[in-house]
Amino acid sequence: MNTQPLDPGENPPGGNPPADAEPSDSAGPARWGGLLTVLGFIRRILDRVLAVLCIIAFVALVAIVSWQVFTREILNNSAPWTEEAARYTFIVLAVLAAAYVFSERGHIAVEMLVEKLPLGVQKVMGIVIELIVMIFILLVFIIGGSRVAENAWNQDIATLPLSVGQVYLVLPIAGVIILFFSLAHIIGILAGAEKPVPEFDENAEAI
Repeated sequence: MNTQPLDPGENPPGGNPPADAEPSDSAGPARWGGLLTVLGFIRRILDRVLAVLCIIAFVALVAIVSWQVFTREILNNSAPWTEEAARYTFIVLAVLAAAYVFSERGHIAVEMLVEKLPLGVQKVMGIVIELIVMIFILLVFIIGGSRVAENAWNQDIATLPLSVGQVYLVLPIAGVIILFFSLAHIIGILAGAEKPVPEFDENAEAI
């Protein structure tokens, strides 16, 4: 009969794990597997769409500003439409880029204090922060942005075939996208698929 003692962390054959064994988090993502898969698929699509739109807006902004400088400095007759076009293109680019960065939780954050807290408290803090963001986005971007766009819908831009309200429509659209990202982050934190605080990216910091 084998009487070799078991290792402290080893479970006896057919027995229960030791009382001091830490529970595994692997069951978390497994329980949420289907929902996480759907959310991940939608996030990838939104990320690609936002990335393409940001690239288009950035290229358009560079082209508009370059043409403005060329017509003013070389032709001595600045194109009148370039100033407003550059201004509103920059607004659209900034809002879409903010939504795109939010998908990866890439905004500036001070995590030093939260990282020193226990994991359970970190999760609570992470969820609370996301809820605060959701409330802000709902009130400012979606509700406030919709009202601004509605009030300025018939305010034409003299040099462009658009109205101010049509440009400001980007606010509620980006708000809905950010709201989805924030909800996905909350579900990811609850499922254990995401860390309560954003991970530090050394490569991005170096850039």
